[in-house]
Amino acid sequence: MEQAGNWGREPVVFLPGMMCDARVFTPQLQALSVQAPVMVAPLHGGARVDDIATHILSMLPAKFALVGLSMGGIVALEILRRAPERITRLCLMATTPLSETPDQAAMREPLIVSARTGGLEKALQLSLPPEVLAPGARRLDVLNLVRVMGLDLGAELFVDQSRALQRRLDQQATARRCQVPTLILCGEYDRLTPVKRHEFLAELIPHARLEIIAGAGHLPGLEQPEAVNRALSQWLAAPAKAGRSGA
Repeated sequence: MEQAGNWGREPVVFLPGMMCDARVFTPQLQALSVQAPVMVAPLHGGARVDDIATHILSMLPAKFALVGLSMGGIVALEILRRAPERITRLCLMATTPLSETPDQAAMREPLIVSARTGGLEKALQLSLPPEVLAPGARRLDVLNLVRVMGLDLGAELFVDQSRALQRRLDQQATARRCQVPTLILCGEYDRLTPVKRHEFLAELIPHARLEIIAGAGHLPGLEQPEAVNRALSQWLAAPAKAGRSGA
């Protein structure tokens, strides 16, 4: 990954998806940590996205590159809204700038009840069904890892994160104001946040680059790690002003 020589070597901060931890980024952390500081900020801090963003910002360096996966991408947009001057470049992966519809929010209620009453594993399975990942040999391994991460994180966090997603703001205006090099990554098989949603997001952000990862679904960094690592390396190598709109 020598091509990243133009990059200012700022720390790279990863924000995981719902009920995921650093293990969801293992291939990316291994690839990037040989050349720069990397860290994973857990999505703790409350039952609202703005509270989670405030908690995370208190732990981060003054300047950083930001990678957000799924719910982590939603939190990344809130961090961008609050502290755009601290973000040097942005990668949004398998995510959306939109708020939840009433129907989507209502669908979380039985999952919250299940998690609170001893059914966390079932709630996790329903939150990430197999069909949102690409078919193939890696699907079962990825699903098993997601289950283990979710059980380790526990029911209380599941409830907080579910509430935060239900209450999240629409971030289309934030996306339009983004002025840093931005990469949008989407798995071709992602049925949770499909390709069209990412095309829409890429159109909102000035000069954003969209890359669709073949053979991947909602967790491309685990499903096709080599392709995602290449895309991240190119993003980090982009000139610092590549994502800025006109003067």
